[in-house]
Amino acid sequence: MFKSFHLLLAAFGLFALNACQQPEPQYSGNPLFSEPFTADPAVLVHNDTLYLFTGSDEQVEGRDGFVMHKWYVFSTADMVNWTNHGAVLSVEDFEWASHNAFAGHAVENHGKFWWYVPLVHKDPEARVHEGFAMGVAVADHPAGPYKDPLGHPIIADTTENSIVLNIDPAVYVDDDGEVYFFWGSWNEVRQVKLKDNMLELDGPVENIEGLTNFFEAPWVHKRNDTYYMSYAAGYPSRTEYATSKNINGPWQYRGVIHDEIPNSPTNHQAIVHFKGNDYFFYHTAGLPNGGPYRRSVCVDKLEYDENGLIKKIVRTDLGVPQIK
Repeated sequence: MFKSFHLLLAAFGLFALNACQQPEPQYSGNPLFSEPFTADPAVLVHNDTLYLFTGSDEQVEGRDGFVMHKWYVFSTADMVNWTNHGAVLSVEDFEWASHNAFAGHAVENHGKFWWYVPLVHKDPEARVHEGFAMGVAVADHPAGPYKDPLGHPIIADTTENSIVLNIDPAVYVDDDGEVYFFWGSWNEVRQVKLKDNMLELDGPVENIEGLTNFFEAPWVHKRNDTYYMSYAAGYPSRTEYATSKNINGPWQYRGVIHDEIPNSPTNHQAIVHFKGNDYFFYHTAGLPNGGPYRRSVCVDKLEYDENGLIKKIVRTDLGVPQIK
């Protein structure tokens, strides 16, 4: 019995030693990057790697107004260790554009990567309203290099039934291969199908109804047989969402999932499923030298309840744990 007691103590000691040797879990931290300033996230998954596409806030500290000339790509395999692939796309890559590299969206289709972005059109005749138009750049890899295959925008002020401020594209490739282009701002949201070449409109631009409090930044994702349309609501903005069993609606309003952000009236989300986890990307003004025009991308967990509805996002300084 004395020997058994000592064996038990030894086993307990080994267990305690192993427990002490277990590494502390690592977290992404929020914001994800101390530099550069990043905003308006978009995400996609390719070959077990998550790619994050962001705008870049370049305004100097203490001044107002957006100064944005380029977009960045980052990647990670574990949500903690990130590679900065640099500013791989800029205003200068679009001969038809003059300035304002606002929020873009990237998707994979036909073995290529299509990055849809809004910019101010340099042609005065194309600036009927606020002058924003949306074009596309294409690459063979998520990190580029990207090039404009058209030399002109896909949607502009002159597009029939476009809106006053044509920004915030969100492109969704459905399970049947059909491609849908969403965008919106100033409380108006539009939808149009794209042709299989990803470069041309395939039908009329249509209004979307049922998105209560819509302001800008539509994002579509699908889980099981349900489509989710999240968006910035009100201004200063929070994130709200609606659901539908059909990508063409009708949409049922579901409520607020992400509250207003201190010191940042804008609120722009991206949602993705990656290696068994669901993530909610957004930006804040969370760096010590940040602000409304010097934002930084963050990430936190996204969870669903038993009915498939999205739970309220809990913002954290820790971010998300490393994927082992």
